[in-house]
Amino acid sequence: MEKILFTSESVSEGHPDKICDQIADAILDECLKYDEDSFVACECFASTNILIIGGEITSKAIDKIDIEKIAKDVIKDIGYDKDEYGFNYKTVKIVNLIKAQSPDIRQGVKNNNYLLQGAGDQGIMFGYASNETEGYMPLAISIAHKLVRVATNLRKEGVFKHARCDMKSQVTIDYTNKINPKIDNMLMSIQHDEDYNEEEFKKFIHENIMQEVAKSFNLNTDFKYLINPTGKFVIGGPMGDTGLTGRKIIVDTYGGYARHGGGAFSGKDPSKVDRTAAYMARYIAKNLVAAGIADRLEIQLSYAIGKPEPLSINISTFKTSKYTDELILKIINEVFDLRPGAIIKNFSLRKPTFEYHKLSNYGHFGRPDLDLPYEKLDKVEVIKQLIKTYTE
Repeated sequence: MEKILFTSESVSEGHPDKICDQIADAILDECLKYDEDSFVACECFASTNILIIGGEITSKAIDKIDIEKIAKDVIKDIGYDKDEYGFNYKTVKIVNLIKAQSPDIRQGVKNNNYLLQGAGDQGIMFGYASNETEGYMPLAISIAHKLVRVATNLRKEGVFKHARCDMKSQVTIDYTNKINPKIDNMLMSIQHDEDYNEEEFKKFIHENIMQEVAKSFNLNTDFKYLINPTGKFVIGGPMGDTGLTGRKIIVDTYGGYARHGGGAFSGKDPSKVDRTAAYMARYIAKNLVAAGIADRLEIQLSYAIGKPEPLSINISTFKTSKYTDELILKIINEVFDLRPGAIIKNFSLRKPTFEYHKLSNYGHFGRPDLDLPYEKLDKVEVIKQLIKTYTE
C-alpha cells in the first residue's frame, strides 16, 4: 500500500530571509512605540555584509528612531558577530532607502471613526485550524518549527558546539493510518564551523534535537533522517544566499497545509489586511474548530482598498463538519467583526506591547511561547451556544 505523506519545512532566525523579516518587524515595533498611528511598509534585502532597507513609512517616530541601530541590534542578537560569517553587525554596510507612504493610500485608510477605517490594500487572506495538535496547527509544521527553535536555543546557550546561525528543518508525516500518524522522516541542514567534528555534530543533532522533539510530541523515534545531506554547510546566511523580506510565507503560516493569499506579513503595520485579516482568519478558524464545528476548517477573506467590510467570506471544512456552510457563515457574521479597524482594536495591534518582531521567527500561528490575542479561544462558548440555538 502506498504511504500517505505530507511535508512541511521551517527555518531558523539566522536564515537570510528571516534576518530581513526580523529587521522589518523591529523597525515597525520601534515606530509604533513612539507613534501608534504609524503607517509602515518596510522591506529588506541582505547579501554578503550589506543590508538594503526600503519601503514607505509615515510616522511621527521617523525622526526619533535610528534605523541603522535597530538593524544592527537584530543582527547582533541573532549571532552574526564575526567577519568570517560574511555578515557582521559591527561592519555591515546599511543602505537606507525609506520614503513616505503615498497619500493616495493613506486617505483610504485614515478615518477618525476606527470602525470606518478602510483596508490598506485589496487582497485575499486565508486562516486555518486543525484539531490534530494541541495548538490547532498541522503536525508537520509544528514539529519543523520546534526543531529549529530548539537547535537555535541550544546554540545560543553554548550547548550545541560548532553550530552557526543559519538552519533549516523539514518534516514528513505519514498519514497512512489517520488515527495514528507518525514521523516518516526528518531533515535538518545546520550551518557549522570549518573545524567541527562531523560525526559528533550529526550525532548531537539526531539524539539531542530530532529525537527529543519527536518525544515531546509523543511520536515515534525510529524515523528516517538526513543531516546536512550535501556533506558540508560552512558558508551560510546572507553570504550563502541573498535574503529578502516576505519570502517565507508558507513557513510563516501553515506549512503548505492550507492555501495562501500571497501576501507576506513582516514589515507591515496593521492597516495592511495581508497581515491583520490573516490573523483574524486564524482566530475564526481556531475558535470554530475548538467549538467542535469541524475537525479542520479553512476560511478565506477578501478586501478592497479603502473599504471596511470584506467583499467575501468563504469556508471549507473538508467534509469534517455535520453543519452546513450556510450555518457556519451565519455564526461567523454574528460573532466576529471583520472590519480592519475593529480587528486592530480588538487585538490591540497598534499597541507597543504587541511585539511584531517576536512573530517573525517560527511561525505567526500556534505559538505556545507567546500570548497572542488571535490565538485565544474566547469565542468557543458563544459559538457553542449559537449552534445549540440554531439547531434545536
